[in-house]
Amino acid sequence: DVPAWLKSLRLHKYAALFSQMTYEEMMALTECQLEAQNVTKGARHKIVISIQKLKERQNLLKSLERDILEGGNLRVPLQELHQMILTPIKAYSSQNSSPEEHSRDADSHHHPSSLLGSDSQGSDCKDSAAAGGMQQHHLPGCEGESGGAPLPEGDLPGQFTRVMGK
Repeated sequence: DVPAWLKSLRLHKYAALFSQMTYEEMMALTECQLEAQNVTKGARHKIVISIQKLKERQNLLKSLERDILEGGNLRVPLQELHQMILTPIKAYSSQNSSPEEHSRDADSHHHPSSLLGSDSQGSDCKDSAAAGGMQQHHLPGCEGESGGAPLPEGDLPGQFTRVMGK
């Protein structure tokens, strides 16, 4: 949601300019290109810095995941995730994945209970939480310090979801 992101930066008057761009064009913007579009000097600088922050989100998510796994305070990671969800995030599509990966992904969408367990397990969770204990479910890809299989570079939604899961 680029217009909402620009509004949060107090740059919403440039929303029309951004509406003509693809995500990739926006991410590659330079101060010179913005100057050619009659964007003021202060706004150009702020836009370029904000786009640089967008480019650093993947590394920030990796850092947040490490902090969480090390048992750090959750307040800061949650605040960072809240700020990040307000930024433009492009849907990730794997161009290079094999047909078997596609079918495995499709299977997981058709059978969500295979990951989360049955409804009766869900009520057990509530009961054990009410009794003061937390029942742990071990989901694939959640074990170990590395957080499971590495995500492809550029899979920002996947990395965001992984950190939320931790």
